[in-house]
Amino acid sequence: MAVCRVRSLALVGIDALPVDVEVDMGSGLPGFSIVGLPDAAVQEARERVRVAISNAGYKFPSRKVVVNLAPANLRKEGAAFDLPIALGVLAACGVLPSGTLKGVAVAGELSLDGSLRGVRGALSLADAARREGLRGLLVPSESAPEAASIGGIAVYAAGGLEEAVGILRDGGSPVETEPFVRWEDGGAEEGFEDVAGQEYAKRALEVSAAGGHNVLMSGPPGSGKTMLARRLPGILPPLTLKESIEVTKVHSAAGLANGGLIRRRPFRAPHHTISASGLAGGGTNPRPGEVSLAHHGVLFLDEFPEFGRSALEVLRQPLEDGQVTISRVAGTVSYPARVTLVCSMNPCPCGYAGDRRRGCRCTPGQIERYRARISGPLLDRIDLFVEVPRLSGEELRTAGEAEPSWRIRERVEAARRLQLERQGAPNSALSGKRLREVCRLGPEAEALLVRAVDRIGLSGRAHDRILRVARTVADLAGDSEIGPEHLAEALNYRRPGDLDR
Repeated sequence: MAVCRVRSLALVGIDALPVDVEVDMGSGLPGFSIVGLPDAAVQEARERVRVAISNAGYKFPSRKVVVNLAPANLRKEGAAFDLPIALGVLAACGVLPSGTLKGVAVAGELSLDGSLRGVRGALSLADAARREGLRGLLVPSESAPEAASIGGIAVYAAGGLEEAVGILRDGGSPVETEPFVRWEDGGAEEGFEDVAGQEYAKRALEVSAAGGHNVLMSGPPGSGKTMLARRLPGILPPLTLKESIEVTKVHSAAGLANGGLIRRRPFRAPHHTISASGLAGGGTNPRPGEVSLAHHGVLFLDEFPEFGRSALEVLRQPLEDGQVTISRVAGTVSYPARVTLVCSMNPCPCGYAGDRRRGCRCTPGQIERYRARISGPLLDRIDLFVEVPRLSGEELRTAGEAEPSWRIRERVEAARRLQLERQGAPNSALSGKRLREVCRLGPEAEALLVRAVDRIGLSGRAHDRILRVARTVADLAGDSEIGPEHLAEALNYRRPGDLDR
């Protein structure tokens, strides 16, 4: 019999590439082999497929079966090739007409009883099948809602091998695609109105949310840094459909998606003991790290100086480029990492530097070594430096009287709309010639910036970041031109030591 081909897909990073599963049954001693650069999980498919076919009520052929996964130079990983291999074997035996496999991509992991388990990256598989011009995608029922959420391709859900054969042979009804509905804060969650005082920090976070700028908050323990950071997602604009698809792809590739599109902006807060690969991604079989899982959302690093130096330094590339590139012997993968970085730290090891009531016992050398744990190049990628002081008794009694998050979010959304209409991206993504065009300064603001650069000694990167922040401040005010008052606020968010020179 001629070789039977089943179209499948291999997940590489957060994207999927087409793979042809070719099954041939020839003469010779009975055997079952898989070639085409499979990893251990794919090699183990031989036993899963053999037993699943028998337990589903079919007879496994007593012949020499060779399965080739093409192209042979692409590394095949995971158990998603179980179902296409099993269907290819059944088609080669004549149980399933080979013509029913044309134009349909197949992916799924088989259990020994013939039932199907979900697969990672179902959304990416559906996107790739749509790009390939295929008429449908057959996946396990567990993964079908996620795959169908992208739209544009018929997605068929099967609970087991026998049901998959029935869908291909007799036809089936595709899973219905739910319309995309953006997540909106209904006011049930905690908001900025629960935070007493700290108006300066709240304003800085509003600027951060409006333009996607990175923030470092410094203050004594209990001043509200973590409380403020955890409320930042509540004032961020809702995800667009495009952003929601990108976020879901990343989480699905990491095995964290839970059916359907992710509609809320991610908030990731890893512990300071995390490794460099855990933060940036990696491993023998690369997976997205925390910085990619926070794509289009917030990456919160509490106790910033306590993170390992090697872990923090891997953030330099993604904060600048918006993506992480991981190189391994088998190849190179890239994960998106367009995040708003929010960090918090104490002013010294004991946390009470500058607090006369509590008193600080740290020596100048200890304070210097503590702050030196964060490198200059990494600090240069921070846009807003915010002091969060200890509150007085009167200020602590004002909780509930502050401006609510929904009102702040209205201003943030209006500023984001201006940015998207003007340049198609948040202000934090502006660079090069486009930055100069969008951030034009009047004569008075130009003179102020020149004086500030000469006095502070800013780097070129810091100069550009000040321009971006000033542009966001102007957008929040609804002004088309950056004025001296907007630039002055942006300069005020620089490191406190810079402005004292």
